[in-house]
Amino acid sequence: MIVAFSVTPLGVGEEVGEYVADAVRVVRESGLANRTDAMFTTIEGESWDEVMDVVRRAVAAVEERAPRVSVIIKADIRPGVTDGITSKVETVERHLAQG
Repeated sequence: MIVAFSVTPLGVGEEVGEYVADAVRVVRESGLANRTDAMFTTIEGESWDEVMDVVRRAVAAVEERAPRVSVIIKADIRPGVTDGITSKVETVERHLAQG
């Protein structure tokens, strides 16, 4: 299962990087495969419970310091697939290389 999510603290001003870093720290310490880019953090795990627990804890880390939190979640639930976080991108790159 792959989940991409974005946590946005509201009511803290325009500079939100330190709050987002709190969420990303939780993800990185989880031990699950993950990537962070300018818009989302993507994590991959074996089960809905495993992945959503990390999302929940990441949101809670931001919630501790922000009066309001917005969360966007997108999930790819595909049992039996492992390393999808890497293989999906590699497939697109292979097609691009072929012209």
